[in-house]
Amino acid sequence: MLFRRRTVDKNAGLTRIYVTSGLYQAEIIRGKLEANDIPVLLKYESLGPVMGLTVDGLGQVEIWVPCNLEAQARSLLEETDWPDSDDADEAVEQ
Repeated sequence: MLFRRRTVDKNAGLTRIYVTSGLYQAEIIRGKLEANDIPVLLKYESLGPVMGLTVDGLGQVEIWVPCNLEAQARSLLEETDWPDSDDADEAVEQ
């Protein structure tokens, strides 16, 4: 789900732009962004990929990009109709 509300790590100069329900979709998004010269950091719990879990937020992957490239990254992601995840919405709002 593409979020309008900002989540920023000012110390690292990064902002979270998307949360997926699994590493597979996150890797596809990372590939799209990096192909357009936008560096990406994926943040996730290590248990999700190791155990293959995607329930209760364990499989969630946050996609972070540099703050100065946020608008460009969001524009690229809006070109694609990514599947929404209710679990991702709940995790971000907590």
